[in-house]
Amino acid sequence: MDVEALSRLQFAGTIMFHYLFPPLTIGLGLVMVVIEGAWLRTRDESWKHAARFWTRVFALNFALGVATGIVMEFEFGTNWAAYSRFVGDVFGSALAAEGIFAFFLESGFLAVLVFGWDRVGPRMHFASTLMVFLGSCFSAVWIVVANSWQQTPAGYHVVESVVHGVPSFRAEITDFWAMVFNPSSVSRLLHTLIGGLILGAFFTCSVSAYYLLRRRHERFARRCFTIGVIIAACSSVLALVTGHEQASKLAVTQPAKLAAFEGHFETGPAGLYLMGWPDAESGRVRYGLAIPGGLSFLVHWDFHAPVTGLHEFPESDRPGVWLPFQSYHLMVGLGTAFLALTLGTLPLLRAGRVFRMRWLLWLYVFAVLGAFAANQAGWVAAETGRQPWVVYPSVQNGVEIPGLRTSDGLSESVRAGQVLWSIVMFGAIYALLFAVWVFVLNSKIQHGPDERASEPGSDRPDVRGILASAAGRVGHVGSMTEAHGEASRAGGGA
Repeated sequence: MDVEALSRLQFAGTIMFHYLFPPLTIGLGLVMVVIEGAWLRTRDESWKHAARFWTRVFALNFALGVATGIVMEFEFGTNWAAYSRFVGDVFGSALAAEGIFAFFLESGFLAVLVFGWDRVGPRMHFASTLMVFLGSCFSAVWIVVANSWQQTPAGYHVVESVVHGVPSFRAEITDFWAMVFNPSSVSRLLHTLIGGLILGAFFTCSVSAYYLLRRRHERFARRCFTIGVIIAACSSVLALVTGHEQASKLAVTQPAKLAAFEGHFETGPAGLYLMGWPDAESGRVRYGLAIPGGLSFLVHWDFHAPVTGLHEFPESDRPGVWLPFQSYHLMVGLGTAFLALTLGTLPLLRAGRVFRMRWLLWLYVFAVLGAFAANQAGWVAAETGRQPWVVYPSVQNGVEIPGLRTSDGLSESVRAGQVLWSIVMFGAIYALLFAVWVFVLNSKIQHGPDERASEPGSDRPDVRGILASAAGRVGHVGSMTEAHGEASRAGGGA
């Protein structure tokens, strides 16, 4: 493999591992806000114990998200130096805003969230929980803005400079807000945040369903499962809406990507594939199952309207088809399954019928894996579908502005052997981190919340605890009396 393929593989691996954690922290953040809001409203201590449990899980994922995210910053300089020079002026402002307005907000209030349970009042602690959740969302805002700018650049121009006697080009911002609100940033941001809410909700349902199947922490599990299902159902509906909006914009801003997503090669009415095996050489989708004219209808509200095909673009400007097609359809298929599952579960929450359906609870235990896969598949589809461009060319004020090809963004001095060795090293480190994450996460789930505060009847006095405490007090007094006698005898001997 050459240095470009290895560098792309390394960055894909590191960012996919990192992307396990940010969507989960966003989703768990909302769950924590809802649960702690219930505690603030009712002052029921069982809600407080539920909030403390999810806070411990959140803190673990936040820590790993920060640690794994730092690696990508170094990769920009080591593997992608030419790319960093090109986008540095644009990314500098977005990433600085992410650090100032988002990360400091999130990490600052995280200390109060984790350590302030018995040091600040309930209102202040709820405010810190809300700020941490908003901070995680603001962090996603600036990261998605930077990524969306690469897909649909706006508010910039390209200037030429000389680096070590070699001409190079870099993008400079001419309109900050045009850069922020580029054509795809808002719809992409909403879809990304909703994907995080879906993941956090299904994670909550998975843990709660596990407890219900094991008949542990049942009061806690029923409450959290209900919250998770409601958030997942609402988010799945919103994901359908924002996904449709994104696809409609792709037809205008990135028609080659949309054509790759649907295996559409020739311009004309386009079907909506449910599954298939795209073959770029023959220009058709083998074993495909499609709704005739479905894509044309979704994009233009007309079953016979033409959609731009891949063959309209020069071969050197076409993305690959197989991976974007499969990852996109995996994401859409899983999203559709989430919608059917959660909307079908909502009526079963009444009278607690769902809690007696063990097969459905088992389905929720493992559904979180699908939520992880859907988030990963969405990222893979978005990034592979824009190839061979790392920054798309654009038109600004009627002037065509060149983009940056992925092959032109590589560092000049990096060799394939160096990248391969770093892939092996990072693979070993990330495997260890993943094992630690699973082990610690499992230990927290196995421990669970405070069981006495989570179960019905927890407000009744614990007679065994009172007796044990009284026995301990008697033993303590007896020990003190005996010790006093020993001391007296020792004093008399002296």
